[in-house]
Amino acid sequence: MSLSRHSALLCGQVCLLVRSSARFFSCSQTGPAAPPRGKSFAPKSRAVTLRSSSHNNKPESRVMPSNVEIKASVSDRAQFAKKAALLSQSEGTIIKQHDTFFNCSQGRLKLRDFMNNSGQLIFYERPDTNGPKLSRYSISPTSDPPSLRAVLADALGVKGEVKKERTLFLIGQTRVHLDTVEGLGNYMELEVVMRPEQTVEEGQQIAEDLMEKLGVSKESLVTGAYMDLLLKGHKET
Repeated sequence: MSLSRHSALLCGQVCLLVRSSARFFSCSQTGPAAPPRGKSFAPKSRAVTLRSSSHNNKPESRVMPSNVEIKASVSDRAQFAKKAALLSQSEGTIIKQHDTFFNCSQGRLKLRDFMNNSGQLIFYERPDTNGPKLSRYSISPTSDPPSLRAVLADALGVKGEVKKERTLFLIGQTRVHLDTVEGLGNYMELEVVMRPEQTVEEGQQIAEDLMEKLGVSKESLVTGAYMDLLLKGHKET
């Protein structure tokens, strides 16, 4: 078996493990959450239909969370923070994050280290397009990010790393991230946490309305993950 095929097989096995682990956590009342300062921010889940691997090939329904997301560069961090604080009626929560991306044959697989002996293994899939886009993801928490990173690095290889300081604002059902990314500069993300009864179009409308309120122009929209921008050699803004 070639090295590339062996790596792809391992990646598929890891992604399957993440999806299986997340099945329990995404169905719990608290859900997957970032752990800053003892607070919990749990996205609700959205049901999707997947094909069963059984011989009768009947579809089985399981819960898999989804967001509608937007990413854009930020030219005036202070002004954006002021608008986000006003809309959320809070000063936001600061979270330090160290993300390690691993080679993966489909989607993206990353280990998020919160730098406080906790982290999350995250697999997600979303199109690389400007504007609002649907993202489906699976999350499994870990209490030992360094050890898990070492195992995944040996199995799959490291694609790259992203270090950032994030200020999180909650506005309705939307998580607003104001990020200072090492090597890139200032960016914002909107994550509209979809409710089971909502359509993608409704999520896109919520995101676009919030874009306007926050003063985010269409010209500032970016595609891909921070890892992609770093690999493309984007300069700090």
